[in-house]
Amino acid sequence: MTPPRPARPAGRAAPSAPAPSAPAPSAAPSGDLAADAAALAALCADGERLLAALPAPADRDGAASRHAARIHETCRDARHAFLDHHTETVYDLLTSRRTRRPRLAELARTAAVRFPGLVPDRALLAEEAGRLQAHKEGREIDQGIFFGAVLRSPRAGTHLIETMLRPAPGSAALLDGFRRTGTVDLPTVRLERRGPAAHLTFHNGHCLNAEDNRLIADLETAVDLALLDDTVRVGVLRGGPVTHSRHAGRRVFSAGINLKDLHAGAISYVDFLLGRELGYVHKIARGLLTDSPGWRGPLVSKPWIAAVDAFAIGGGMQLLLVVDRVIAAEGALLGLPAADEGIVPGLANLRLPRLTGARTARQIVLSGRRLTAGEPDAALVCDETVPPEEVGAAVERAVGELAAPAVAANRRMLALAQEPLEAFRAHLAEFAVVQAARIHSPDVLAKVERRRSRTGSGT
Repeated sequence: MTPPRPARPAGRAAPSAPAPSAPAPSAAPSGDLAADAAALAALCADGERLLAALPAPADRDGAASRHAARIHETCRDARHAFLDHHTETVYDLLTSRRTRRPRLAELARTAAVRFPGLVPDRALLAEEAGRLQAHKEGREIDQGIFFGAVLRSPRAGTHLIETMLRPAPGSAALLDGFRRTGTVDLPTVRLERRGPAAHLTFHNGHCLNAEDNRLIADLETAVDLALLDDTVRVGVLRGGPVTHSRHAGRRVFSAGINLKDLHAGAISYVDFLLGRELGYVHKIARGLLTDSPGWRGPLVSKPWIAAVDAFAIGGGMQLLLVVDRVIAAEGALLGLPAADEGIVPGLANLRLPRLTGARTARQIVLSGRRLTAGEPDAALVCDETVPPEEVGAAVERAVGELAAPAVAANRRMLALAQEPLEAFRAHLAEFAVVQAARIHSPDVLAKVERRRSRTGSGT
């Protein structure tokens, strides 16, 4: 186990004598798991002692920040080298040879105990909790290295993907009630069955239905229930009325990631940034894995409709790329402000070019171009554009069309052709590492602060 970290008084000045800038790099992995794990643990423990000798991240000057960066870089290189040799063995040990199915957070916790130094443990994560994003050590990068390695492995990565396609904890307990009453009210999502459709309405109105940790968890539960209920044949996503002062009372589909929470360090890398792509978004795109042993297979897939009122920005637009029918109000804005925010827009880089072509996708992702429902290029993403007051009626017509018995089977076959599991896995493996690094990049932290200050809302 990693030794306890020495207490660090807040605001302590940097030591007068220069501390070593990084632990001595260990030898290249030998291929022996026990020996390599011990070497990694020792090197990372040295790194933690050196970090503890520095001021807290918020109090570091340029020299101390460079020292910390060298420490982290040495430890991250060692983690990468260790995983380059041992990922599949490590994963088999953590999952009892893939007979257990721990979700992302549990897998990371188990890895921290079984292989000290590989990923941050509870104490290190607790130390980060409550800090502004700009004042963190960047422990999510270490998690990204681990999950990226797991996802690069066809065997381990596929097992993890399939684990995350299963119902989330707690979903099954709500299923009987939903089947009986046709409604479930979660903190930020209302699920209501109307005829053959399950309507998922976002109720995160204080922040323009922006996504935060709570909304991500509630959406996965609601998607699970819609897919598990045999009487539901179509899912509908729509934003509810918001309370934000600029759009009070209006329906808004989604403002994307909650930048106020990102600035505050309250956006989870594991549960939100990675868990979102492996969880509810992927379940909408591919379906839900159950324990059904029948000849039809364990995958439950249904068609989905998105009804876009006002705007679908960032993560909101990403959802439009995985549903089967997009109905937009005239004038609704669509965009992926990746160029402005500096982070990677989920898996839009994989999915958007299929709809818009490469040139338009580059304009949207790299230059921040926005589309307006009703203009020609927006028709590449939106199936139907109607006056705002007619969105509800258009949704009902679409439900009638997509509830036909053959639709679910055909959309499943389309998904297999358009986004094979191997393509998804390979893309997500790189996303896991790149996004972890981006959320700690100086340009992202500066942009999030400027945008949060400019808008006041943080969205």
